[in-house]
Amino acid sequence: MQLPNFLLYGANGYTAGLIIRMAADYGVRPILAGRSEAAIRPLAEQYSLEYRIAALDKPEAVDDLLAGVQVVLHAAGPFQHTALPMMEACIRNRVHYLDITGEITVFEMGKRFHQKALDAGIMIMPGVGFDVVPTDCMALFVKNNLPDATHLELAFATLGGMLSHGTATTMAENLGGSGAAREGGKIVKKPIGEKGKLIDFGLKSIFCMSIPWGDISTAYTTTGIPNIVTYTRSSPGTFKMLRWQGMFNWILRLDFVKNYYKKKIKQKPAGPSDEMREKATSLIWAQATNAAGKTFTARLRTAEGYTLTAITSLLITQKVLAGNVSPGYHTPASLFGADLILEVPNTQREIVPEAK
Repeated sequence: MQLPNFLLYGANGYTAGLIIRMAADYGVRPILAGRSEAAIRPLAEQYSLEYRIAALDKPEAVDDLLAGVQVVLHAAGPFQHTALPMMEACIRNRVHYLDITGEITVFEMGKRFHQKALDAGIMIMPGVGFDVVPTDCMALFVKNNLPDATHLELAFATLGGMLSHGTATTMAENLGGSGAAREGGKIVKKPIGEKGKLIDFGLKSIFCMSIPWGDISTAYTTTGIPNIVTYTRSSPGTFKMLRWQGMFNWILRLDFVKNYYKKKIKQKPAGPSDEMREKATSLIWAQATNAAGKTFTARLRTAEGYTLTAITSLLITQKVLAGNVSPGYHTPASLFGADLILEVPNTQREIVPEAK
């Protein structure tokens, strides 16, 4: 069954390109959209798709962009700059909002629009890609198996692969920023790399350090666990160097430094090749702990991050277009459950026996 069309904004980006290529496999057909006709029109002609053009700083043009659309899949980052006008437009036009962000500020923004989304009868769900579907699902899985958990740790690592221009640019925008954790139900600033640990992902043990991943926001919404730390792979050398970040973060925050890195990013490939993506693997680790010190730990092995983002964003778009939707703000796992990630082909989840 062919479902109604959805609007893919930022269609000329690397991840959006994967979404376009995979869309037919999920019975959905995107309307391609962005701010530049020179970038969008050739894609539309290549794939024989409808396209629309509007800049997000022109509300009336964005309203025209959303005419007759049921769902927007927003793929134009950095989302800290682009999510607000698109969320507001979706509320005005009663269109469901999805995006592929991993930015804590955007998740918190979505929460603030909860009541307006309810009033408009639409759903707001940021983070329908690698940021944060697999970790969100794992957070709910360990919570379901340890309902009285008070602490949650989540970690991810990729074997193979590389960053896209969009992801790298978002990281450049945040150079010199602080990390974050959740303590006592509140998001608190922390130094990036404040904590480090060796984590057994099953395939191998990998050193990881704490970072401000989106689950600092979303996992709390999904599970209610009040204390959350998120980790990713790091070299021990980088971890040690970050102890001095207070001395040089002010330099990294300067515009000319950020612009230098953005220029360097544009000189690199747009993202990993198909061959690289096929060979790469994403690893997720989650551990819940209760007040008595009892733990429940699980691991997940799934597709490379950009491949997974294309798949999960299309899975969720498909569900929403089919009417599987609830008005207001939601995280992926809070609405679709901990097993959502198991709908991604070749995904394996395992429970780690508790150490005796």
